[in-house]
Amino acid sequence: MARTTPHDHPQTDDQPLYWRIATRLLAELRDGTVPPGERLPGERQLAEHFGVSRETVRQALEVLRRDGLVATDRRGSHATLPGRPVEDPVSLAFPVGVRSADPCAVDRATVTWETPPPEHAAALGLAPHRPTLVHRYESAAPDGRTLRTAVTSFSAVALSEVEELGRYRDRADGSATAQLRRAYDWMRRAGLALHHRDSITHATDAASVRVTRRVHDQYARPLEITDLVVDAQQDALVYEFTLPAAG
Repeated sequence: MARTTPHDHPQTDDQPLYWRIATRLLAELRDGTVPPGERLPGERQLAEHFGVSRETVRQALEVLRRDGLVATDRRGSHATLPGRPVEDPVSLAFPVGVRSADPCAVDRATVTWETPPPEHAAALGLAPHRPTLVHRYESAAPDGRTLRTAVTSFSAVALSEVEELGRYRDRADGSATAQLRRAYDWMRRAGLALHHRDSITHATDAASVRVTRRVHDQYARPLEITDLVVDAQQDALVYEFTLPAAG
């Protein structure tokens, strides 16, 4: 008889708690919140995230591990779903413009829960010293030279209405990698229309270009603000976007 997995049946209240947690975790893995190969949060963080005990998390991970959906090694547990998360053909990579022109560049992205830069707080309508989700991206050349950096702060609206973003609050310790490249897709799936305005200026050192992007929804509510700095002498600033067909 074929073995069933948490994905084979809808979640019901009569299933064991660990099975329901395995189902919820699998859903997060499938929607790309944790891409294949990326390390999962630790047992303590997962227990806090789902509001259960660490033993329940261990049992849930064992269910997924048994079915080949999660693997554990000396780095910890990580997703092993086949292939990359399914993406819509009209996807916009987050943040737009961060992709380096150097194919050998090494990228790193993390998230923290902290007070954003004052100009970000003002743009998002946040009270002074109120923390929010802050995403940091850096792309470096093989010789260690920084090619691009980006700092993004999200609004309370984005975190409350976009479920996938809200999940990151519990794992925003700045240590684990965080791939939010589907953030704009998540916003659109939450029913938010995206409008952005870009301001491009020379950075202080004159060798870099700064792009400030402000994104708001169809109700003019701010969603995020990003400051992207590019080494203008060594790197090309490329914007890619695709507009969905009408209807």
